[in-house]
Amino acid sequence: MSDQRLHDQLSTATPRAIDSAITRPSPYGTLAEPTYSGITSFLRRPYRKDLRDTDVAVFGAPFDLATTNRPGARLGPRAIRSASASLAWCPPYRWGFDPLDRLSVVDFGDLYFDPGRPADIPQGLYEQVRDILSHDVLPLALGGDHFVSFPILRALSERHGPISLIHFDAHSDTWRDEDDRVDHGTMFFHAARLGYVDPSTSIQLGMRTFNEETHGFQVCDAEWLHAQGIDRALHAIHSRVGQRPCYVSFDIDFLDPAFAPGTGTPVCGGFSTHEALRMVRGLASLNVIGMDVVEVAPAYDHAEITALAAASIAHELLAVVASRRPCRHDD
Repeated sequence: MSDQRLHDQLSTATPRAIDSAITRPSPYGTLAEPTYSGITSFLRRPYRKDLRDTDVAVFGAPFDLATTNRPGARLGPRAIRSASASLAWCPPYRWGFDPLDRLSVVDFGDLYFDPGRPADIPQGLYEQVRDILSHDVLPLALGGDHFVSFPILRALSERHGPISLIHFDAHSDTWRDEDDRVDHGTMFFHAARLGYVDPSTSIQLGMRTFNEETHGFQVCDAEWLHAQGIDRALHAIHSRVGQRPCYVSFDIDFLDPAFAPGTGTPVCGGFSTHEALRMVRGLASLNVIGMDVVEVAPAYDHAEITALAAASIAHELLAVVASRRPCRHDD
């Protein structure tokens, strides 16, 4: 899309009423609704359970029973949606196009589970994601603690086979564990063991907690990433993953606590929001089939900076997916 076309669209995109999450006629395009009012779906996308003609379904997974430190990530999806209202009036920076012109994106709402029956939750989450995928849509999950990636990967692997994982985190989440335990620090160990992900084509970045076992994953820890820089890291990602179907999992504690205090297990020595956004933008052209942004715990946040970072990362991930799609408004 030309710069003039984008300017014209933004200049004429004022809706006639607020609450475009339920009043907008199309899931495409960007509308400039007042950021301080209205129903706060993710990026003001329409709330919809009907996934016909949908490219991406954004959904919340408000689960935090696998948390090992500070609880509260169950409120993460709500906080991310609220913060996203301040981003919904224009396309993300530096892409040169609006991903919402290229993708039909809806907010599917939150997945349901009964917290009084914790043993049933992993299967229930998996079944709901499987149903979403049956409509041939790409999932973007808002966590919730990081365990929610596990049922999503299970459902995706049934359709695509073992998946390449791109994992941004302060923790490896591959600590060796017993079968069937629900823990947000072990689910990628289980995902690899069960064949949901292929460690030999997967990469983890930003780790700054000790785990002597890599289980076959390529690990670019925080010391390496700080020393080698973003360009080297992006080269490593593209070399490792290629054009295989890949899943991007972004734990907000990849960021240093100075940039993301609102999370359950913060670790010092991390990365700035600017560095994270550069990393995500560098994923353009990869064959992304699913993604999540997890571990936002708003009770520990300040001025929504963690929730805003998470919403911005999710917005950029939509642009990554859209970078492989033609613009539907070019005609």
